[in-house]
Amino acid sequence: MHGNGGSDCTCSAPVDCSAPDASGALEDAYEYDIYRFVDGERCLIARSYIDTPSEAHFLSIDVAGESRLLKDADLLESLWLFAQAQLRREGKLQLCWLSGRDNGYEPVPADSTPLE
Repeated sequence: MHGNGGSDCTCSAPVDCSAPDASGALEDAYEYDIYRFVDGERCLIARSYIDTPSEAHFLSIDVAGESRLLKDADLLESLWLFAQAQLRREGKLQLCWLSGRDNGYEPVPADSTPLE
């Protein structure tokens, strides 16, 4: 997916699961989509679990190859707005971001309006 100003989005669908038990059954399996929104040296990463399709969580941002948690200032960037718009177009209406404060995840602020 391509956005304004050279932003791109890719999506992969990994599955994390526990080792099989004696009968071969998997105790835990988590299927999710990982979204990578890229603009130059910035890459914003989000995850959406298959069993909660209307939710997505922004996990981190890579800047020039260095990964870190998101900061409030990142929520003002055009890449952030592009990512929100893409996820909302896919039906992800409950968006959160990993801030590292309190319980870790916070709702995307209402004043963080996506570009249309």
